[in-house]
Amino acid sequence: MKKTLLITTLLIAISFSTKAQTLQIGVKAGLNYANLNGTQIQTDAITSYHAGLVAEIKLLDKFAIQPELLYTTQGASYENVGEEFKNELGYIAIPVLAKIYLSDSFSLELGPQASFLLSEKDKFNPADSKTFEFGAAAGLGLKITKNLFIQGRYVLGLTDVSPDAEYKNSVVQVSAGLLF
Repeated sequence: MKKTLLITTLLIAISFSTKAQTLQIGVKAGLNYANLNGTQIQTDAITSYHAGLVAEIKLLDKFAIQPELLYTTQGASYENVGEEFKNELGYIAIPVLAKIYLSDSFSLELGPQASFLLSEKDKFNPADSKTFEFGAAAGLGLKITKNLFIQGRYVLGLTDVSPDAEYKNSVVQVSAGLLF
C-alpha cells in the first residue's frame, strides 16, 4: 500500500513538473551605459553594446530561470590635461537570473553575473585588469508578444576591475530580444 501511494504521488509530481517546465532559447542585443564606481579619478560614462544568447526555463506559472551568454563592453573615459582617454573592456558575461512574473508579460529579474575579460582597448590604468569579475544584476522585463521582449537592467560589479585600484564596473543595459 505504501509503495503504491509513493509511486502514485511521484507520478503526479512528475506530470505537474513536466507540464510546468518550458524552454525557450533566443537572442538579444542592446545598449550599455557604463562607468566605473569608486575610482580615485573622475570618470565619465561610455555608451557601448551587448549581444548574445538567452534562454528562459519556465519552472512555474510565475517563475522562470533565465541564463544568458553575452558579449558586453564596459568601462569609462576620463580627461587628463585636455586629452580624453577611454577604457573599453570586452567581457563574456554569464548572468543567471531568477525571473518573477508580476503579470503575464511583466517580470522582475535578479541574480548573479560572472564575467570573463576578453579584451581591453585604450587602457588608461597602468595596472592590468583582472580577468574575472563577479557582479549582481537586477532589472525589469516586458514580453511584447510571446516571442518578442524588451529588458532594462542594472549590473553592479562586486569585485574590483584592477588588483591595484579600487573601482568596479557599473552598467545600465537596455535590450531587445527574440525567443524561439
